[in-house]
Amino acid sequence: MMEKSVSLLELLLDSPDAFKVIEKAQTKLQEEQSRRESFYDEITADVKAEFINGEMIVHSPVRSRHALISDNVFRIFSLYALKHQLGRVTHEKVMARFTRNDYEPDVMFFKKEKADLIEPNQALFPVPDFVVEVVSESTEERDRGIKFKDYAAHGVEEYWIIDAESQVVEQYHLVNGEYVLVKKTDEGTIHSFVFLSFDIPLKAIFEEQPHFEFVQELLK
Repeated sequence: MMEKSVSLLELLLDSPDAFKVIEKAQTKLQEEQSRRESFYDEITADVKAEFINGEMIVHSPVRSRHALISDNVFRIFSLYALKHQLGRVTHEKVMARFTRNDYEPDVMFFKKEKADLIEPNQALFPVPDFVVEVVSESTEERDRGIKFKDYAAHGVEEYWIIDAESQVVEQYHLVNGEYVLVKKTDEGTIHSFVFLSFDIPLKAIFEEQPHFEFVQELLK
């Protein structure tokens, strides 16, 4: 990602109208930041919305299957994090502030050193260490596009994309600033990089009874 940014910068600086292009970009970005401040004033706790590349994106209510998977993932990781005092796991209506954009991922995890700095009344959270997105028809393009690039560029160490329809989990790990697909599967277990020594059975993500049994084990 860094090499690509450098090459784009070099191409721009080689252009004879580089100053005009940069000046125009700065004006556009200043206008965008003004809209971003308005976005903070407009959003409410009962509406899931994100600010992406200058636009406010309001999400429609999720389907039952999506909600179940998101709840299951949150419950698994939050219990494990609490049990081992690893940090903080958040769910749905928590907003993370990136350099340009603001996201509300389905599940986020902040390691302890970062979580300890979050204030009780804080509304905008820092860049997380781990993100899970459960894709839908309306979100898949962004989850695999701008978010994929932005999460990698800002050092989100591990990123899971879960397809609720096919019950497939894609696990990406950040290596030298780029996401590497570690696993794409609909069976077996997944070993998390951020949650060390933690293997999660896929059935515990997608099915209620295996989820209940796995949570019971976590509580021991």
